Amino acid sequence: MLTLIYRQFEGFENALTQQVAAYRQVRPDAEVSLTSLDVQPLYERMVAGGGAKRGDADLFMAVTDWLPELIRDGHIDCLDEYLANDPPPDWPNGWSDSVLALQRDAHGRVYGLPYHDGPEVFLYRTDLFGDPKDQERFRRAHGRELAPPRTWSEFLDLARFFSRPDDGLAGCVVAAKPDGHNNVYDFMIHLWGRGGRVFDERMRPAFAGPEGQAALRFCLDLIHTHRVTQPNPWEDDSVSSGAYYAGGRAAMMWNWAGFQTVADLPEFSAIPGRTRAAMLPGGDGPSGRRVSLLVYWVMTIPSGSRDKYAAWSFLKHLATPAMDRITALAGGSGVRVSTWNDPEIRRRFQYYEVIEDVHRQVEFLPRLPEYPAINEVLNRMMAGVTIDGTPIESALHDAAGATEAILAEADYYR
Repeated sequence: MLTLIYRQFEGFENALTQQVAAYRQVRPDAEVSLTSLDVQPLYERMVAGGGAKRGDADLFMAVTDWLPELIRDGHIDCLDEYLANDPPPDWPNGWSDSVLALQRDAHGRVYGLPYHDGPEVFLYRTDLFGDPKDQERFRRAHGRELAPPRTWSEFLDLARFFSRPDDGLAGCVVAAKPDGHNNVYDFMIHLWGRGGRVFDERMRPAFAGPEGQAALRFCLDLIHTHRVTQPNPWEDDSVSSGAYYAGGRAAMMWNWAGFQTVADLPEFSAIPGRTRAAMLPGGDGPSGRRVSLLVYWVMTIPSGSRDKYAAWSFLKHLATPAMDRITALAGGSGVRVSTWNDPEIRRRFQYYEVIEDVHRQVEFLPRLPEYPAINEVLNRMMAGVTIDGTPIESALHDAAGATEAILAEADYYR
């Protein structure tokens, strides 16, 4: 029996259940056991806890943040031999270069196949933005049309306008749970959007400067000063915030593109067909730019897998056009160009119309084996500011110092 461990998410569960059933139609003797864990427990078991080397699973769904560490420490196998001798259809031209980059090492060797795509996009309620009374009210209040925001200051205007707690409507949804996932990614998006950088040219932390302060201030003020988010956003991760939006309880959010699928599927959503996706807003001023973050999930073969050729057979199956289409229709986000351009999928999930454009304006997290440790530093920083009331300047200063210590211990400053 093959065992597959993956990130807990109903869309993944739905897709993988169908994909296993399709595999068994051609391989009736095959059995695949599925186990899901939330993000942090998955990392702790399979990466920090050595589960990939130990053989806890034959296949492992990993987020691209973890890959430099997994590759460096020999937790996952190189797939080059399988790809050379028995590749999936259309390899590698069936995918955008942007979803083939992060699973390669410095020598170009491949360690995973993409399964679920980002990037982050702006999602908004068309029924609210298209309401004539709201359009007139917004025009009178702001002197411009009610439309998707181009800047984060315009986003704030919209969040205030739509924040109607007496009606059970939040201006926006924020995934501020301290899980080292969207809470950190939000900071990165706002940092880059204001012209900031994570590191300078000497690999010294650069995120504690004015751009980082403005980014962190914006994230904090949405919750505590402007109060335009859902209640207690530090309790919501990307999945539960996506479910909150799909429940019809918010006007907007920025989140992974695939959460438009959740909002548009009647079995998940109270607002099917009433969401559109657009490019994220950008920072104000001459240094501001519209930028998204691309993090994606890949399927890997752990070095401890007990049946690697069978694992590759199923991995190749997941990478076919038909199975990628299932991922897109079941609540995930497809990774193949054929899926992005599929007419039916574009009709059902509008974000596929903009996904290639968004991919042209993405940034990646630092590709360092030490990044998971740095990510945890940033996770604590975000939790300290948004939950515990730590002052922004001291939180950034402490996080920069801890990050520099991690890199110094790894001999980056020799």
